Amino acid sequence: MDPTVFFTPDEIARASAYHRPLYVAVAADIALSTVVTALLAFSWLGDRVYGATGGPWWARTVLFTLLVLAFVEAVRLPLGCWRGFVRERRWGFSTQSFGGWALDQAKGFAVGFAVTAAALLALLGSIRAFPTWWPLVAAVGAALLVLLLVFVAPVVLEPIFNRFRPLEDEQLADALRSLADRAGVPVRDVLVADASRRTRKHNAYVSGIGGTRRVVVFDTLLGEAARPELEVVVAHELGHRRHRDVVKGTVMGMVSAVIAVLVAWPLDPTPRRIPLLLFVWGLLELAALPLTAAFSRRLERRADRFAVELTHDAAAFEAAFRRMARANLADLDPPKLVYAFMFTHPTPAERIAAATA
Repeated sequence: MDPTVFFTPDEIARASAYHRPLYVAVAADIALSTVVTALLAFSWLGDRVYGATGGPWWARTVLFTLLVLAFVEAVRLPLGCWRGFVRERRWGFSTQSFGGWALDQAKGFAVGFAVTAAALLALLGSIRAFPTWWPLVAAVGAALLVLLLVFVAPVVLEPIFNRFRPLEDEQLADALRSLADRAGVPVRDVLVADASRRTRKHNAYVSGIGGTRRVVVFDTLLGEAARPELEVVVAHELGHRRHRDVVKGTVMGMVSAVIAVLVAWPLDPTPRRIPLLLFVWGLLELAALPLTAAFSRRLERRADRFAVELTHDAAAFEAAFRRMARANLADLDPPKLVYAFMFTHPTPAERIAAATA
């Protein structure tokens, strides 16, 4: 879709100027992570790092996982600081101090380490407990771990990074609950995240399954968007609920976890081979990016259509997604390769064109 139909050449150029260096940085970050993990898997460096661990197998697994992840994170840190803090402040998006940004990075590392260590402990423990049947046991365990993470994320993981409060505007809250009833997906909570203490960007999302499902709106979006725009954005998120997109994503994650176990099977996993596992899994994830991105874009298009059909307000949809594109400086004309690998949503021009059609 030609973005000049909905956005000015200056808006398109400014968005490109913001994103093009970031794409190079993302590619460099992937390359760094891959190279460092490969060094730890195949060279003397990995032997040295593993030699610094000791104790029973489970202790060595936890400690070696920590050292491997810390080594990779240390190499990525300068580029990550430029991407996530320096450049975001330069472009007027970040509202954090350096200390706040660093604390978020530490929290993210701790969560990533805990999840990775738990998964590897379960994998290697199943090998020791079930030498013959371990692939089956580990595959079932990996799928259940993904299911558990999706279920507990809204109440355990998300509060680590944001504080949430109920929507205080009772009239708006009633309107959104009525919208959810019309959508056929009543929600218990429409929550507001305190995103403004971190960024000026706008967003909304759905998370959780079963009793933990929720719709979350950034306070940055709530503070600037008109009511019809908020309703159409929430209607989009309700579309994900209506079509069980979170469940589909969960099933996709569970299948990916099973595949990861099957790929690990011929690698004869041991604590020393943790970097090899991470290296191979990383390559598989990279290879799957075009498929997962295309699948995500399909779900987003359907949720967009649902929002317009539910609200009968294509004008509000256009206004909302113009606002979010400008507020977030979304890339309005991305390179085709970047679009294929990284874009989990259609471009703003594609979304608006489909809604107005």
